[in-house]
Amino acid sequence: MSSPSRTRDLPPALSVVALCIGGLAAALTQTLVIPIQPELPDLLDTSASNAAWVVTITLLTAGVATVVAGRLADMFGKQRVLAVSATILVVGSVVCALSDSLVPMLVGRGMQGLAMGFIPVGISLIREITPPDMAATAVAAMSATLGVGAAIGLPLAAWIVEVGNWHTLFWASAGVAAIVLALVVLVVPHVHDAHPARLDLVGTIGLAVGLVAFLVGISKATTWGWADARTIGAIVGGLVVLVLWGLYELRQSDPLVDLRASAQLPVLMTNVAAVAIGFGMMAQSIVVPQLLQLPEATGYGLGQTILQAGLWMAPAGLMMMVFAPVSSRLITGIGARITLVIGAIVLGCGYVVAVFMMDAPWQLLVASIVASAGVGIGYAAMPTLILDSTPPNEAAAAVGLNTLTRSLGTTLAAAVMGTVLSSNTVAFGDGFAVPSQDAFTACFVIGAAAALLGAALAATIPSRHRRADTTVPEPLEPVAAEG
Repeated sequence: MSSPSRTRDLPPALSVVALCIGGLAAALTQTLVIPIQPELPDLLDTSASNAAWVVTITLLTAGVATVVAGRLADMFGKQRVLAVSATILVVGSVVCALSDSLVPMLVGRGMQGLAMGFIPVGISLIREITPPDMAATAVAAMSATLGVGAAIGLPLAAWIVEVGNWHTLFWASAGVAAIVLALVVLVVPHVHDAHPARLDLVGTIGLAVGLVAFLVGISKATTWGWADARTIGAIVGGLVVLVLWGLYELRQSDPLVDLRASAQLPVLMTNVAAVAIGFGMMAQSIVVPQLLQLPEATGYGLGQTILQAGLWMAPAGLMMMVFAPVSSRLITGIGARITLVIGAIVLGCGYVVAVFMMDAPWQLLVASIVASAGVGIGYAAMPTLILDSTPPNEAAAAVGLNTLTRSLGTTLAAAVMGTVLSSNTVAFGDGFAVPSQDAFTACFVIGAAAALLGAALAATIPSRHRRADTTVPEPLEPVAAEG
């Protein structure tokens, strides 16, 4: 017999909180291993080059998962895919916690990356389960978890490593993921949002191969060198596969990604702008911690420990969440397009502040807060633009593609910033080279340029000529639980 769903009478805000906690848990995995990265070769009894894959594999699987999870959510229901993503995060975290060698660690970290599909699916579900007056703020908060989770992950992970064994990092991740799974099952409603269709397996494999090859080339460019045959081969090979994948997708009646819909100007220009803004967001996350931790004896380093550096960065991450309601009001009042432009400009201003204020930790804190405010404003506007231009049966896949384009920007930023810092060095100590002050300044200038380019691209997005709050559908009725 059927009985009323346990989630039917729960307030929508509780479901939004549960989704945001899940987004934070998934995003935390991106910076979880940074405090132990230098020790990974010894901890896993492997070489430094092999240990680097512990970070890279999460990036690769996350890139694929954001699109594929979105498509699966449109086909089978978003709440179901959220529960599966949370389960994968639990299992992946446990595998990492039990690992003392490279291969099982890579398996676990790859699974943690797959859980990143939780974020775009959660964003698309929010529009279906919240009333119109709450939807914009809820989408903004959920979207901000991408940056907030990564920002607070560094100090949290550094503190856990200081007070416990490194395995504790992953046991903590498993515990949080288990809480998220329980919340998804108990308080996130399963609504009538499934649209049965055929999963494009060939398209899925093609996207995975092309993305992995391209992202490997970009992420390893600093290590291998941009002119290295492996870098060029991976980047060019990945792009060729992605072009062939695109041609194949255009021929399918039920594709993994509807490229024709993605080519509509509002969607296309939002995604192009997302690359530039994602680049701008990630640049500070890479450059500021390095400058904070550089020895004071260099004359410009600030001599902070990794925990101290993380604590200086944490308020900036929280600022993204603080600005979620601000972004919501802007979207409702002046539209998502102008809000995205404003966010990108504020992000660029943060880098300009950093160019002139980099002599003390508190100065970098101010610069990071300004930049993060811009991220909080802009990141909320992007999914709103995508959802306003996408039919409901393709919403999760479309938001997943937008999340992927942001990730492409952050990956490119990591490679470019790494190259700038490693190619402009000064001698320090016994033949030890560190990035020069000019290198840090150049990184801030590049970050500002990327953000302002994102603003210019966002300005070309066609206007919808209607208020954002009128585009939000009424919440769907939860499916009755079977008893």
